[in-house]
Amino acid sequence: MSTPPPSIVGVAERAPARDTGDETDLTLSVGIAAEALADAGLDPSDVDGLLTHPMDAASRLVPSTVGEYLGLRLGYADSVDLGGATAVGMLWRAAAAIEAGMCSVCLCLTAVARDASGAAHGGPTRRTVDLSPWREFDVPYGNIGPTEGYALIATRYEHLHGDTARQRAALAVAQRTNSARHPKAFFADRPLSVEEVMTSEMIADPLRKLDCVLPAGGAAAVVVVRGDIAARAAHRGVPVLGAGEAITHKSIACAPSLTDTAIRDSAGRAFAAAGIGRTDIGLASLYDCYTSTVLLTLEDAGFCAKGGAAAFVDSHDLTWRGDFPLNTHGGQLSFGQADVAGGMSHVTEAVLQLQGRGEGRQVRDLRYAFVHGNGGIMSEQASVVLGVLG
Repeated sequence: MSTPPPSIVGVAERAPARDTGDETDLTLSVGIAAEALADAGLDPSDVDGLLTHPMDAASRLVPSTVGEYLGLRLGYADSVDLGGATAVGMLWRAAAAIEAGMCSVCLCLTAVARDASGAAHGGPTRRTVDLSPWREFDVPYGNIGPTEGYALIATRYEHLHGDTARQRAALAVAQRTNSARHPKAFFADRPLSVEEVMTSEMIADPLRKLDCVLPAGGAAAVVVVRGDIAARAAHRGVPVLGAGEAITHKSIACAPSLTDTAIRDSAGRAFAAAGIGRTDIGLASLYDCYTSTVLLTLEDAGFCAKGGAAAFVDSHDLTWRGDFPLNTHGGQLSFGQADVAGGMSHVTEAVLQLQGRGEGRQVRDLRYAFVHGNGGIMSEQASVVLGVLG
């Protein structure tokens, strides 16, 4: 009899907020950890693995700091620093650590605190000194934030494949429709039209305000456990069937290509390991810092041909009840982007959907979900295929 694979059994998520008040990254992490463990029907004493990420509230030794807060005794701990790909990257690391016998119950935590201005608390403490080539050679010429880089990518894409403004707007509208069914979504009560997206303020040509996410604060966590423990958990286990990761650059100036991304490699490895095809996927949960990012991901993950994303969007219903459900929680564009916890929202939504806990947005007859995380400026890519067994 084969050993059941490591599975996700518990999830928790805080509603994204522009201001998290007196909370810190650490207090948010501890609170969301307790909620995820309660959702799984487990106690802190069961946890022997922990994955965190760099935090402004702890300059060094982050896993041990968080573990100390939670009173954990760990056999495995690590900090994952892949930007928006961090959450997805945590999943395969947790599963691999469990399969290697390093731990049996692994907490994957993401959290960021923000003040009323929307800025991360204490940001300068972690970023005061940056001696990277990006800081020396790019920043003096204006390559500072992500939007400039993503605008360059979108411009190049449109040069090669034609105007996609209306299809980008359609993506944003479909995800806003999905967010109306999620009680924690930041924009749940604010309908959106294609015209509103296409006439919103231009931020960095060709990306408009409603093509971009709204930064927020928040926290999200999942609990990954050994297969035999999953059988005793409060909710149906969701196994990690396949995973892939690929990293090509940090600065957009060093990207091998603006439109052919490492998503092709990470997704290809995930599907190969899972042993299923793209047509088996019933839910695509794709990182969406900008609408243009989703178009590239649809293509490079293999759901449509290169240059075919616009036609794909035109020919499919991307809402939770449609023929290609995409970001059924609203994506970060409408659910909210709580930094690395925003990336985790794609994971928590896929798990809830596969467990049949999608509430008023449940995808019917769902067996497999593809989840993708993107870090930096199309720099770091992590993909997983999740599913239900039996």
